[in-house]
Amino acid sequence: MENSVQVSALETSPEFEPVNPAVRDQLPELNLEASLEELFQLIKSYSPKADFAVIKDAYDNAASAHREQKRFSGEPFIVHPLETAKILAELELDQETIVAGLLHDVVEDTGISLEDIKERFGGEVALLVDGVTKLSRIEFKTKEEQQVENLRKMFLAMAKDIRVILIKLADRLHNLRTLKYHHAPKQVEIANETLEVFAPLAHRLGIYRIKWELEDLAFRFINPEKYFELVDKIAKTRGKREEYICSVISILTEKLEAMGIEADIQGRPKHLYSILAKMQEQQKDINEIYDVTAVRCLVNTVRDCYAALGIVHTLWTPIPGRFKDFVAMPKSNMYQSIHTSVIGPQGEPFEIQIRTREMHRTAEYGIAAHWRYKEGGKGDREFDKKLAWLRQLLEWQHDLRDAREFMESLKIDLFADSVFVFSPKGDVVELPAGSVPLDFAYRIHTDVGHRCTGAKVNGRIVPLEYKLKNGDILVIMTSKTSGPKRDWLNIVKTSHAKTKIRQWFKKEQRDENILKGKESLEREIKKQGLETDLIKSDKLLEISKKLNILSLDDLYAMIGDGQITAGNILGKIKMEEAKTEKKGTLAEEVQALKTEVRPSAGWGKPTQGIRVKGIDNLLIRLSHCCNPVPGDPIAGYITRGRGVSIHRADCRNIVSYQNFERERMVEVAWDKEFTEPFQVKLEANGLDRAGFLSDVMAVLVEMKISANWVTARGKKDGGAVIEMVLEMKGLEQLEHIMNKIRRVKDVYDVRRVSFGGQPASPLN
Repeated sequence: MENSVQVSALETSPEFEPVNPAVRDQLPELNLEASLEELFQLIKSYSPKADFAVIKDAYDNAASAHREQKRFSGEPFIVHPLETAKILAELELDQETIVAGLLHDVVEDTGISLEDIKERFGGEVALLVDGVTKLSRIEFKTKEEQQVENLRKMFLAMAKDIRVILIKLADRLHNLRTLKYHHAPKQVEIANETLEVFAPLAHRLGIYRIKWELEDLAFRFINPEKYFELVDKIAKTRGKREEYICSVISILTEKLEAMGIEADIQGRPKHLYSILAKMQEQQKDINEIYDVTAVRCLVNTVRDCYAALGIVHTLWTPIPGRFKDFVAMPKSNMYQSIHTSVIGPQGEPFEIQIRTREMHRTAEYGIAAHWRYKEGGKGDREFDKKLAWLRQLLEWQHDLRDAREFMESLKIDLFADSVFVFSPKGDVVELPAGSVPLDFAYRIHTDVGHRCTGAKVNGRIVPLEYKLKNGDILVIMTSKTSGPKRDWLNIVKTSHAKTKIRQWFKKEQRDENILKGKESLEREIKKQGLETDLIKSDKLLEISKKLNILSLDDLYAMIGDGQITAGNILGKIKMEEAKTEKKGTLAEEVQALKTEVRPSAGWGKPTQGIRVKGIDNLLIRLSHCCNPVPGDPIAGYITRGRGVSIHRADCRNIVSYQNFERERMVEVAWDKEFTEPFQVKLEANGLDRAGFLSDVMAVLVEMKISANWVTARGKKDGGAVIEMVLEMKGLEQLEHIMNKIRRVKDVYDVRRVSFGGQPASPLN
């Protein structure tokens, strides 16, 4: 029998490393072969029959795809997927998950496609990689909307295969371990997202080993001062706590051995973030929190759990209200353990957790510990039951399109603390803390919620605003003639109940809203003096489809409900009509412009280094939105009265012109004999240090590049920005100078920008 006191590495107080990219110079030497061998050894420890040739092939493919990329730390990028795969191996996950972990960034960051992965490694691996790939190629209105859609995509992938989130958690954990290489604002952003989404998700999946580290690392970067203050306070009392816990272990070990119970007893320091949360919740100082260290007792059977509990309560007086039996009533994340707090030796209180070794494995690894049950049959059904909450979550939030509403409901339904209540038949129902009887009614069935008139809790009638408590037994009273009330939306806690109530009102009021909307549209048509038959025309249906509204009834209902105005719809119809008229005159205008100048049989004569196909003598203007230089692929656009503007072929504006004003587009090309210099604006980002500007300027002097002007400024996060307008002879010279500047010490990035300061194209 082993008895020990474990001391957390976080209880030391290391000097906080500087949070800036200068630490890249302090990187330890890398040995990728040794790291790969370490991954193989981890896998061999639990799956000796794994196909290591396939895993090596995945590593080689990832290393090749990422070969030109580096992390913020300066390390080769392949270090990140390799470390992610090692975390997955520590969770003892299967071969496909390890392979997907090695490949999880290739679709997002390299030229490899999902089809390539599917062809080489199979559809299962491709599905996992797709699940963790962000929607980075889609434009969103706001960053919040992008975050929500990425989360929604991830949850949908989780519903198909829970291993998606295990890869994502491993990916996030390694990113947090190396977060010090980011600038402070990015550190806080990533750490906050971790505390709001990923740590609670690890909690819901029962993977406490990852949850605790995510929380402590995030805490360190969000509030480093508080973090190290807490570290120092705990370190000062560590020796005394160790001595106390050793005495507790010694007494308990002797008693358990006398009763013939085999046990492994350990002292376990609580992680820092949970201590901080308890201090804030109870408004106490660290010295007043008595369960900074807990004792954990691991036994062989459930019977031994209760026998050990009896011995603990015989030895020491239990503290009222501090007993929780998660063995008889497991948490939804499969966590099982008995928790009790007692007054120990010398009158000092402490907490003890009692569980079997199998329960302990589940507490550490959560859903990952149960992956082997996915081998089919009964185990498969049991596994799916454990994930029922995820499918319910997706079903409840299917109709939530607003980004903020989705995030709010996600935090309530997925991450809130829970209460466990009982139906009259004894079924256990888990609800978010703060739920009311209406939440319970809607969880039982939508119609039960709609027809609810009252509730009995433990045999007594309670108001619908009553906050449910653990162990409450509920009876819902209903009436066939009753229906939801609008103030219920302010009472219920769960987004499921809120969604069902909103849907009821929308359905009940739909016919009324359709009629109101149609009348409102007719009034607006008369008010604007338009033709009255417009309401029956195809134009209305065309506008509806462009707004993703499926039918005219849906459009009328939205107008009646106030989601869109009749004036707005008529305005869009007028805009479409104006575009049609404009297109008719546009062709005539372009043709007239072309006939005013001298036509050419082939390419026209060069003007400012540009030739226009089929036309001579046109005014040429190089566009400032993308700053084209000789060698860039270019396109021409006939402006209104200012000749032809020349854009890079990948410029956002030229893409817009091609979509909406194709008639104004003309074919253009660089004149190969033109040697006059072009002005290009560059922006270099780097570390704000003495001599940074002079080092960059030295490159320009060395290459004999003329700079029209140069400005430099520092940033709050310790960075610096240098902007310069240079005279370039072509694309080859430009790329050469940009590469030379990138090699200057402490330069993070160099890019072309427009003279307005925006990136010169979507590709830079």
